[in-house]
Amino acid sequence: MKAQRIFSAAILLALLMPALRMANAAAQSFTGVISDSMCKQKHMIPGKTDAQCVEECIKAGASYVLVSGGKVYTLSVKKGLIAPFAGKKVQIQGELNSNSITVIAIH
Repeated sequence: MKAQRIFSAAILLALLMPALRMANAAAQSFTGVISDSMCKQKHMIPGKTDAQCVEECIKAGASYVLVSGGKVYTLSVKKGLIAPFAGKKVQIQGELNSNSITVIAIH
């Protein structure tokens, strides 16, 4: 009877662990410049501003990234939300998972 309770508690805990991890995943703040995965830190289209270069690269299939402190983070966010910030310095609230930030808010 006692072994069955311990086993049941272990199963319940195993099922709740992913939910507990998600609840404890706190948003972090990141400051940097919105760029694209092709150019990253150095934009290469002559005669275009950084923002124009980012938009051209996005149209060509690149992804939005945040360049911050020499690091490049892939951004998981709706394109329409982030497009106005292309080439600009921003502050992002989001959840970091490996090298990707799931954006919650951008300023």
